[in-house]
Amino acid sequence: MKVKLLVDSTCDLPLEYLNANNVELIPLLVTFNEDEYLDLVEVNTTQLYQKVDELKLLPKTASRSIGSFMETYDKIFAEGYDQIIYICISSKFSGTIQNARLAAEDYNGKVLIHDSANLSTGIGLQVIKAVNWVKEGKSGEEVLALLEDLAPRVRAQFAVESLDYLYKGGRCSQTSYFFGKGLKIKPIIKVVDGGMIVYKKPIGKMVNALNKLLEIIKEDVENLDLETVMITHSLAEDSKNYLYEKLQEIVPEKSIMITDAGCVISSHCGKGTIGILYIVK
Repeated sequence: MKVKLLVDSTCDLPLEYLNANNVELIPLLVTFNEDEYLDLVEVNTTQLYQKVDELKLLPKTASRSIGSFMETYDKIFAEGYDQIIYICISSKFSGTIQNARLAAEDYNGKVLIHDSANLSTGIGLQVIKAVNWVKEGKSGEEVLALLEDLAPRVRAQFAVESLDYLYKGGRCSQTSYFFGKGLKIKPIIKVVDGGMIVYKKPIGKMVNALNKLLEIIKEDVENLDLETVMITHSLAEDSKNYLYEKLQEIVPEKSIMITDAGCVISSHCGKGTIGILYIVK
C-alpha cells in the first residue's frame, strides 16, 4: 500500500526536508487587502515583514478552499498512491481541517485527516515521526493511530518579543497590550489542548524569556524524546543563536533542528518570536 503524507505550510519544516521525504505541501493563504499569496510559494517571511512595513498593514491568513484540497487529493491519487494522511494545524487555530474533511468525503475513506492539536513545528515533529512510519511500511490507519497517540505528548512554547502583532490581530486585549508594553513583558505562549495560553510573563530583556524557555525544557529533560528538538523562529537570529548554544547543554547537539517560521505563523506572532518544541515519551 502506497501512503502519501500531506501537510500544510504551518508545519514550518524546511521545504528541502519535505521534498527529500516525499511529503506533499499545501500552502495556506496570506492576504494584504485584495492581494493573496501562497505561504512559502509566493511569499516568504522576510518579504512578509517588508510588505507590513511598506503597507503599514498586518496580513490576514486563510485556509485553502474545498476545491483546492480536492485538486491536491486528485493529483496525489493520479500519481498512484492508495491513501493520503493529511496532518493539519489544530482545529482550534484554524478552520482548515473543516475544508479538508469536506473535500475528503468523496474519496471513500482513502483520505485520512489528523488534527495535530498544534501549530508550527509542533506539527512538524509529528510529520517527522509519520515520515518514519510510512517508510517502515505502515498503513494509513496504523500511522493515524500512532499520530493520535503522539499528539498529546508534543510540547510547544514560544517567547513573543513584541505584543504588537498579538494586539493588532485581536489576540491581546488593549489593557493587556498597554500594561505589557509598559513593563516590557515578553510572554511565553504555550499550546495546551490544541489552543494557546499565556504560560509565563517574563519582564524586561528578551534573554529573560529565552531563559524561561530553557527552564521549561529542563523540567521535561528526563522524559524527552531526543530524536528531534526544535528551535523555530521568525527572523530572531540573535535569540536563535543564544538558544542553540544553551540548548546544547541540555540535549545532544545532533538532536537540535532549527527552522524558520513561515508566513502564516509569523502573521500572528510577529518578528522576533522564537520557540522550543519537543516530544515527551
